Amino acid sequence: MNSPETSPMIEKLEQEFRVLLKQGDHLPEWFNEIRQNAFDVFKMTGFPAKKDENYKYTYLEPHITPSYQIPAHPVTIKIDEKEIFKCDVPELNTNLVLLINGFFYGKERLKKLSSGVIWGSLNEAILKYPDLVEAQYGKHLSQMNDPMAELNLAMSQDGFFIYLPDNTEMDAPIQIINIALNEDEQFISTHNLIIVGQNSHVKLVLCDHSLSPQRFIMNSASEVVAGKNARIEFSKLQNSHNHSVQVSSVSVSQDEGSNVISNYITLHGGIIRNNLLVNLNGKGAVNDASGLYIADKMQHIDNFVQIQHQSPECHSTQLYKGILDDISMGVFSGKILVAKDAQKTQAFQTNKNILLTSDAKVRTKPQLEIYADDVKCSHGATVGQIDEEALFYLRSRGIDNKEARLMLLHAFAHEVMKKISIDPLRDRYDELVNKRLRGELSRCNNCAVNCG
Repeated sequence: MNSPETSPMIEKLEQEFRVLLKQGDHLPEWFNEIRQNAFDVFKMTGFPAKKDENYKYTYLEPHITPSYQIPAHPVTIKIDEKEIFKCDVPELNTNLVLLINGFFYGKERLKKLSSGVIWGSLNEAILKYPDLVEAQYGKHLSQMNDPMAELNLAMSQDGFFIYLPDNTEMDAPIQIINIALNEDEQFISTHNLIIVGQNSHVKLVLCDHSLSPQRFIMNSASEVVAGKNARIEFSKLQNSHNHSVQVSSVSVSQDEGSNVISNYITLHGGIIRNNLLVNLNGKGAVNDASGLYIADKMQHIDNFVQIQHQSPECHSTQLYKGILDDISMGVFSGKILVAKDAQKTQAFQTNKNILLTSDAKVRTKPQLEIYADDVKCSHGATVGQIDEEALFYLRSRGIDNKEARLMLLHAFAHEVMKKISIDPLRDRYDELVNKRLRGELSRCNNCAVNCG
């Protein structure tokens, strides 16, 4: 294997990075310094190697070659936004945000509402509200100590930005549709920054999709900052074709009394790696992280979760479930860290998996690292097959074998789905999961984007 210094892909990335820096010479100096420092860190480490314990079962480097192009400019196609899909949920009233190949799409690039809420293009926010962005940008993602997160900080040119001042609530959820639309193989980077002030509340729906059959790599990242008593819920749907490589890194920082809920629903994708780091920095903070991954063929889905309890009386819950078919692989690595001063912590972690064939595989690694003595913590993982007793019970009630199996699988998945608080979205996701289990859902078959 090539060393990071001689890797052809890293050499290409360095060349492209120099071009991006020149194109961004109008941006604030602090921003370009963050990008330069991040690339220097990435270059020293290179892509995650097999010897990297955190990527032990997800070896990315063989899938990342110099054939991939770096998008330098936003696409110029026209999209009828009135006809664009909203995860095909007619009752879902959302504020729509569209990202194409990592760039914000739309004429109005940044909005400031009468309530003081600012949302739109991250690139535009850097120019118009540099102080707001500088206070948070990169400070949370760098704590992941992950080379792909560092590469995102270096290569991202745009993304989604939202700022909610204190005591503010959005009138409707915000739906961010992140689309790969490419004629050639592309390496796409996008960065989201979400800042929610004290006592403020927002719901976010993130949808990752592909509209082209070409291979692509999506290296996305989000930094989520929850102020005192803030409430944030984000649901992420991953439904791209099986020639894609997707790395999603999310870093969450929570202040006193805040509540952050995250839901990952993975239906399609070739190689998917989801990184989630949560820092509970204030007393009484609550975090609820859940995920459902359904894989078949040669899909590979890896969820890497770290919840760090830094303050007392915080509560965290992890619930991740996988259904694996054919020769697919699922990976779950979940870690709960409880610092010395984080007394009266409550932290619970569960990972459950169903294997539908003898060739499907799961690697699961639940971990506890506790330095406080007054805590309630638990972790557990199961890997098995469909409950034969439950299957027999349904069969004895006249339900055929195939339908009985589907009913049990859907019930298994629904425990994660019911955590989504947006009713029409939860119902639609339930329907998509049911179609996926039946083999009736192809990637993006519910998309009505009209491009011309």
